[in-house]
Amino acid sequence: MRPLHRIALSSGEPAGVGPELCLALAERELACELVCLADRALLTERAAALGCRVQLHAYDLMRPRPHTRGSLTVLHLPLAAPSAPGRLEVRNAPYVLALIDRAVDGCLSGEFAAMTTAPVQKSTLREAGFDFLGHTEYIAARTRAPHPVMMLAAGSLRVALATTHLPLKAVSAAITTELLCEVLQILDHDLKRWWRLAAPRIAVCGLNPHAGESGHLGEEEIKIIAPALSLARARGIDATGPLPADTVFVPRLLAGYDAVLAMYHDQGLPVVKHAGFDSAVNVTLGLPIVRTSVDHGTALDLAGSGRADAGSLAAAVRVALEMSAAA
Repeated sequence: MRPLHRIALSSGEPAGVGPELCLALAERELACELVCLADRALLTERAAALGCRVQLHAYDLMRPRPHTRGSLTVLHLPLAAPSAPGRLEVRNAPYVLALIDRAVDGCLSGEFAAMTTAPVQKSTLREAGFDFLGHTEYIAARTRAPHPVMMLAAGSLRVALATTHLPLKAVSAAITTELLCEVLQILDHDLKRWWRLAAPRIAVCGLNPHAGESGHLGEEEIKIIAPALSLARARGIDATGPLPADTVFVPRLLAGYDAVLAMYHDQGLPVVKHAGFDSAVNVTLGLPIVRTSVDHGTALDLAGSGRADAGSLAAAVRVALEMSAAA
């Protein structure tokens, strides 16, 4: 029998919902070897506080342990300071990055088939002195990937972003023909690689309302986006647009595409989160490894309450498993 894929699960910000969501996964059926990267004592404390009966097992590289309901395999990495639900502690910032680093290193070495990440608190990492824009950018730098692409998926709906964590006023200047050609190349390549789509159909949003309305509401569509699409099509990429973002997500039109490329963060992601907030998955394209994540933040107000929904994290693990199986 083929061995089960080993998935690294980074537990994220210790004061957030990440640790308890990892514990919640212990109660789900998952066809993989799931390895949770966390402080073991932290998981024990959270489990006791939530009345969660989970058996924790120490991770052993040489002894694979298929995931079973009611148990969780833990690769122990120690906290720098005690952590309480909802209370951020800047001294634990290096711990949060250590979780990511260990998962990335394991994926690069082949120890892990993929990694899934629980949310982190970017503000705390920056307060600690780390130049941290987000998981996507950090993991890209760690893997020396020149251009990561963020894509969120909810069922068959896939939305990739041309730009990610930028102020809205900076988006127009950031969008260039060269950038869009590169993003489209990565999106097309990874849809073929990980989802085995022979000829992905990509809808490309305009930047301005009504896709610029022939230049009356902006010229980016004419001067930047349309030339990029012409170049992409010349390279064999099936990209259509620029299309008005307020109509491209109409189900009748969306059915004709395998993915949508939005120009900026809040142009595309609200649609995905509305379509499946509890099941949407964040996928980083353009990496040499498989990385998926939840589509939500640390939810400090829910931490320790037991009310956080583990649906997105479970979906992220399933997508990571599907992608790694396609490799």
